[in-house]
Amino acid sequence: MDIINGLPNIFYNNSDEQDLAPLKKDIYLPGIKTNTNNIQACFSIALHMHQPTIPAGHDNLQTAGLISNLEHMMNNQHTGDNHNAPVFLNCYSRISDIIREHVDQGHNPRVMLDYSGNLLWGLRQIEGGRVLDNLKYITCDEKYFPYVEWLGTMWSHAVASSTPIPDIKLHLMAWRKHFASIFGKDAVRRVKGFSPPEMHLPIHPDVCYEYIKALKECGYTWLMVQEHTIELTDGTGLRNPYLPHKLVAKNSLGKIEEITILIKTQGSDTKLVAQMQPYYEAKTKHPENFCQKQIPPIVLQIGDGENGGVMMNEFPSAFHQAFNEIGFDGVVAMNGTEYLELVVAKGIKEKDFPGAQPASQHLIWENIKKFEPHASDKAIDKIHDKDPNYNLDKGSWTSDRSWIKGYESVLDPMNKLSVAFHSKYDKKGPSSDPQYNEALLYLLLSQTSCFRYWGEGVWIEYAKELCRRGNERSA
Repeated sequence: MDIINGLPNIFYNNSDEQDLAPLKKDIYLPGIKTNTNNIQACFSIALHMHQPTIPAGHDNLQTAGLISNLEHMMNNQHTGDNHNAPVFLNCYSRISDIIREHVDQGHNPRVMLDYSGNLLWGLRQIEGGRVLDNLKYITCDEKYFPYVEWLGTMWSHAVASSTPIPDIKLHLMAWRKHFASIFGKDAVRRVKGFSPPEMHLPIHPDVCYEYIKALKECGYTWLMVQEHTIELTDGTGLRNPYLPHKLVAKNSLGKIEEITILIKTQGSDTKLVAQMQPYYEAKTKHPENFCQKQIPPIVLQIGDGENGGVMMNEFPSAFHQAFNEIGFDGVVAMNGTEYLELVVAKGIKEKDFPGAQPASQHLIWENIKKFEPHASDKAIDKIHDKDPNYNLDKGSWTSDRSWIKGYESVLDPMNKLSVAFHSKYDKKGPSSDPQYNEALLYLLLSQTSCFRYWGEGVWIEYAKELCRRGNERSA
């Protein structure tokens, strides 16, 4: 059952973990037309799409229904920037038309898509789900899906380091369950890469370890990371961000989880994607010696797929111009999983990739003499004694934003809800009980980053109301 009492069915059990796990075999490389023996360089673009779910449509927040912020914008186009709502809706859909046009013309297009669970549910609610119906062509049709890679993400766009650790896997599996309910199990099993909200990578060793552990338990094989959020495992800076690495996540006990990473270079600038900058940068690159093999480097960028005039207006023409001239060799587009399949086909294994870790973690390891419970916290305290400005909160697309400091009015009720939810339901386990599903939904919704990103005012009230409802169902 996809919908329970009007809400998306997002709870999972052990059988779901197996049924929704990604395929272990190659997905893209066997069937592509690209001349893999004659590639100079690769590039990859990803479109990030998100709209939060809010209690709206009624003057009384406590009785308001749950709707997408996009639907709220469409119903109130006379207010602020809400006149952009129809344009946003078109942006969520148009990539299907663009990809199919190029494939039908014999071109070789590529794009990666990252849609939050919030948005997918919201698109179900708007105009009979016509946008999702259009996206199904490039997601399910074997003629088109090799050119499009969907990336998994947190169900309601939660930032990892400020999300209670027990809730991380709930987000991951909720997204996979919801995606499968729309596009089918075959489609979700092709989802191997993960796009983190706000490009955030936890710096705290224990949080990062649990995060990567959860990703791997959900079957993800690679993670997209921001260039300035990582360092090599010896504490030095990256030498070549255009080649794959492996993230080494080690906790206070010395346990290690590793996952392949592809690196997004530069900061956040939607213009880089809208104007197809990765393609033009890739034209300056050439094959490099990597693990004693020659492989093409990859230039990777992700940007909002709908936000900002440059994306709304310039992206389609720039995409068309680029893929009208891109062929099947030389400088080509490749999606993340496809590129990694190429690397492996050349005889390079993940264990051979250079190791990386979250930025500034080397300071923590320098202050740990013995692996034991809370060793990382003790080391961080030592660092703070010497440098009060040492910060664990800023590993995202921007280095000047904390997702914790100053947001106590949201984080406190959010964390209390998490405790209440797990106190009531952990012993019982996941259940098809509608009350469990509702409690889970409110828990995940309360952790949406927008309730902090957009500051005080009504956004804070939205978060508090979601927490109130969640506590009612977790009492």
